[in-house]
Amino acid sequence: MLPPEPPPTTRSAASPHAVRRFACLALPYWKSERRWRIGGATLLLLLLTISQVALVIWTSYWNREFFDALEARSLDELLRQILVFALILALTMAVTALHMHVKRWLQLDWRRWLTANLMDQWMTRSRHYRLQFLQGEHDNPDQRIAEDIRIATESAISLAHSLTYSLLVGWGFIAILAEVSGSTPLPGTSFEVPGYMVVLAFVYAGAGALLGFLLGRPLVRATNRLQSVEANLRFSLARARENSEAIALTHGEGMERRGAARLFGDVARGWDRQTFAYLGIVSFSTAYGNLMPIFPILIAAPQFIAGTMTLGLLMQAAQAFQRLASALSWPIDNLGEIAHWRTSAGRVVSLHDDMLRLDSIDGAGDTARIRIGLSTRPELQLRDLSLDTPAGEPLMRGLDLRIRRGERILIVGDSQVKLALFKAVAGLWPWGGGEICLPEGQEMAFLPQHPFLPTGSLRAVLCYPQPAERYAAAELHRALECAGLDWLAPRLDETDDWNHALPLRAQQRLSTARLYLQQPAWVFLEDTTDAFDAKGEAGIMEMLHRELPNSTLLCVSRHGSLERFFDRRLELHRIGSHGAKASDEGRAARPAAVSGSAEIGR
Repeated sequence: MLPPEPPPTTRSAASPHAVRRFACLALPYWKSERRWRIGGATLLLLLLTISQVALVIWTSYWNREFFDALEARSLDELLRQILVFALILALTMAVTALHMHVKRWLQLDWRRWLTANLMDQWMTRSRHYRLQFLQGEHDNPDQRIAEDIRIATESAISLAHSLTYSLLVGWGFIAILAEVSGSTPLPGTSFEVPGYMVVLAFVYAGAGALLGFLLGRPLVRATNRLQSVEANLRFSLARARENSEAIALTHGEGMERRGAARLFGDVARGWDRQTFAYLGIVSFSTAYGNLMPIFPILIAAPQFIAGTMTLGLLMQAAQAFQRLASALSWPIDNLGEIAHWRTSAGRVVSLHDDMLRLDSIDGAGDTARIRIGLSTRPELQLRDLSLDTPAGEPLMRGLDLRIRRGERILIVGDSQVKLALFKAVAGLWPWGGGEICLPEGQEMAFLPQHPFLPTGSLRAVLCYPQPAERYAAAELHRALECAGLDWLAPRLDETDDWNHALPLRAQQRLSTARLYLQQPAWVFLEDTTDAFDAKGEAGIMEMLHRELPNSTLLCVSRHGSLERFFDRRLELHRIGSHGAKASDEGRAARPAAVSGSAEIGR
C-alpha cells in the first residue's frame, strides 16, 4: 500500500522550538561511546581555527610592513617580506588542508551517527509503516533521513566553525584597528574618540545587519516552502518509478505527466518566491560588499594626507576594518545557510517527534489499541478482538479465537476485515481493542500478496530477511525446487531488479520458497497465491502441507476452492453486512477443537 500524498510542511519546521529539539536530539553525539575520539577531533578543529586566525593577524602585520617597505623604496626589506609571505602562504595552505580534512571527517561521522539512530528508530516496531496513518509533519521520511540529516549536520559544523572564526577574528582586529587608527576629535568639539574606526566598523556592520535581516526575513519562509514542494516532486517521481510496469500497462503516463507538471508548478512558484526573497538581500549584499574596501580608506585618508599615518598603517587599517566588519556581518552573510539549516533541522526533528508521539499513543492507557502479548502455550489466542479503521470506524467486534500449533485455517469474508486481522496479528494494525497473544519463542512468517524482493543477488533475495551465508547451496536449490523455480537455480549469484525481472507468479513462488528454506512454526498468507489458477494454487498448497507438516497455516484468501486444504474456515464480515456473526467452522473430516464464533456489534 502506497502512502498518501504528503502534505506540505508548515513554518513550524524552522521554529526556535525545533532548533532546541534538534540540539537535544543531535548533541548527545559528543557523549557517545566514541566521545574521546570525537572530542579530540573537535579540539583539533578548534586549534586549527585558532591557527587560521593567527595566520590572518600575522598577514595583517605583514601587509603593514610590506607597504612601508614600498613607501621607503627599500629593496632589501621588500625581499625579506617576500620570504616572510612565502612562509605565511605555506603555513596557511597546510593549516587549511588539515582543517578541511578534520571538519569533513567530523561532519560525516556526526551524520553517520544521527542517521543510524533515526534509522534504528524508523525501522523498529514497524514505525516506517505505521507513521503513514499518523497526522503530522513527517512526509517523505526517507528524504529527511538521507538529505535533511546531511544538511543539518554539515551546515551545523560549518556554521559553528565560521562563527568561531568570526568571533576570534573580530576580537583580534578590534585591538589592531584601535591601535593603528588612533583617535580623532568629534566635528566641532575637542572631544577625542579613541579607536574611532572600531566604532565606525560596528556602526557599518550593525546597519548592514539590520537592513539585511529585514530584507532577508522572507527567505526563511520561502526556503522552507521550496524544500517541501521539492520533496513532494521527488516523492511523486519515485512512486512512478516503483510502479512503472502498472503505469505502462494501464497507459497512465498522461496522468503521471499531468501530476508531475502540477507538482513542478508548485516547485516553480516556490522557486519564484525564493528568487524574490533573494533579490533584496543580494542587491543589498552587493552594495555592502563593494563599499567595504573603499569606506575605511576614505575614512583614514585625511590622516595619511596629514602625514600622521604611513602607507603601511593605512593599508593595515583598511584591512583590519574589512576583517572586523566581515566578522560582525556573520549573521547576514550566513542568513541563507542558516535558513536552510533551520529548515532541515526542523524536518529531522518533526520526524523524530512524530515517532515518539506514535509510541506515546500506543502506550496511552486511555487510547483504544490492540494489545499484543505472549503466551507460554503453543497457540495463538484472540481475546475479545475488535478491529477499527485508522479513522476510528468499526470493522469487527468481539472475536474470540484459539488456534493451536499445527492447525490449518482458511480466512474468508470481507477483504478489509481480513486484511486488518492479518496486519493486527503481525503487529501493524493497532486500531481496535482486545488482545492478541502470540506463542512465545516460535518463529512466525507473514507473506503479503506482493512479496518484497530487495535489490541484490537472487541468493540474497531468497534468504531475506536472513543473511545469505546462513544457508548452504543445497538448501537453496531444494527450496527453489519445491517452489517450482528450479529454473532459477543457475541465477542464484546474479544481481537484477527482481521486481521487474520476474512475473508476479514467480515472485509469489519465490516467497513460498523462503518458507521451505526457513521452516517457520507459524505461517500467515495474505492472498499469496492469487496470481495462479485453481490448479496452480492447489499445487502450492499441497507442497506447503508436505514441506511444512508441523507448521500452523493461516491463509487469507478470496478463493473457496482452497477449502479442502484446511481444517477450519473463519468467515469475517464487516459490521452491518451479512448479519452479525463471524463464523468459525470446522471440517467434518477434522473438526475444530475450539470454537471461535463471536458476536459482532452493529
